[in-house]
Amino acid sequence: MPFIILTVGIVFLLLLIVKFKLNTFVSLIITATLVALGLGMNPADIAHSIETGIGGTLGELAIVFGMGAMLGRLVADAGGAFRIAETLIQKFGRKRLQLAVMVASFIIGIALFFEVGMVLLIPIVFAIAMEASVPLLYLGIPMATALSVTHGFLPPHPAPTAIAVALGANPGKVLIFGLITAVVAAIIAGPLFTKVIMKVIPDAFTIKKELTAFGEQKTFKLEDTPSFGIATLTSLFPVILMAITTGWQIFRFDGRVPKSPQGIDAVIEMIGNPVMAILISLVVALFTMGYLRKRSFKEIANSIDTSTRSIAGLLLVIGGGAAFKQVLIDGGVGKAVAEVFQGVDVSPIILAWVITVILRIALGSATVAALTAAGLVMPLMQGAGIDPTFMVLSIGAGSLAFSHVNDAGFWMFKEYFDLNIKQTFQTWTLLETIIAVVGLGMSLFLNMLFG
Repeated sequence: MPFIILTVGIVFLLLLIVKFKLNTFVSLIITATLVALGLGMNPADIAHSIETGIGGTLGELAIVFGMGAMLGRLVADAGGAFRIAETLIQKFGRKRLQLAVMVASFIIGIALFFEVGMVLLIPIVFAIAMEASVPLLYLGIPMATALSVTHGFLPPHPAPTAIAVALGANPGKVLIFGLITAVVAAIIAGPLFTKVIMKVIPDAFTIKKELTAFGEQKTFKLEDTPSFGIATLTSLFPVILMAITTGWQIFRFDGRVPKSPQGIDAVIEMIGNPVMAILISLVVALFTMGYLRKRSFKEIANSIDTSTRSIAGLLLVIGGGAAFKQVLIDGGVGKAVAEVFQGVDVSPIILAWVITVILRIALGSATVAALTAAGLVMPLMQGAGIDPTFMVLSIGAGSLAFSHVNDAGFWMFKEYFDLNIKQTFQTWTLLETIIAVVGLGMSLFLNMLFG
């Protein structure tokens, strides 16, 4: 029954958005409320569940998104994004731009959460696409793929780190084999998938001069822009701060997060927190992209105001998706999945992937799906003598599969790339599923060689 209610809820949501053109946020909240009632939740608890979902997701994201958008806009309006775009085009050439964007996104994705990386990279990738006269989605798919694989397979991201701890896997092995898996998945779901999907939905691959979620891109003369070094340093400052903290944790605490850091440990822990990293980087951008560029206080304020207006709707949509996810969790969909797989006799690696995929489809959150699946398959892994490293990769792969309307990433991709619902399913949902399938295949293959 929970699966039937979930399916009906998703169909109803799509009808509201696609057929009746109702505001996406309103549609998500209405659907979340009706699905909660259908799952048998106490009507008195539904509002609290919706509030918890929105607050839990937007509590940190609103700050990171808001200041991240300001940082990106400051870099763009000062000509920094144009300078980075022009330099990359000259160095790599138009034929290798996809590779350049994917490699840069992969490196950034190792240090940053998916959402943060997306916010920071969008203005730069948009500038590259405009300058090279290529569709934004042509570069956007490799970018999103690179960010996604690091989120699913590589510590110190929350899901792979938490699963490795839960299953007792060696973090170093997870990182090494995760890198191999992530690179293969990124190539297949990035540049190769782009070549195919461009022929299937050419309408989505149009050259755009303006993005709803970012605004109009200014044009510059190269001599009026900041240097490549300053522009790159400003854009990557959050990455540098988080990388310092990650490296310090590996050096001092074997990759673990200290519970009660003191002194220099506390300071380094602070600067690596996404909120503080973005705040510090924004202050740096105000100096390098504002003061040093001799921009007036009014011009700087206009850049900041424009950035906040452009992401207001996006934040509401992400919050609505989080509310939908929360009622599914509170309504017991996760427990229903666990009951279905009791007593199933399949390879633990495959079973872990299947359970995680179903949880991902049902609940939306990759991290929640991964952690729930880890608890369900732990007894099977211990009995079969499987190396937990490959269980971590299998669960990480499954946690990325079939992202749809109850996942914040789905709405981010849709809004940032100005796609409709159908196009988002055809691009984002499909590329996430490709990553999941490739990840499972790599988990089985690596386990066969090294398990």
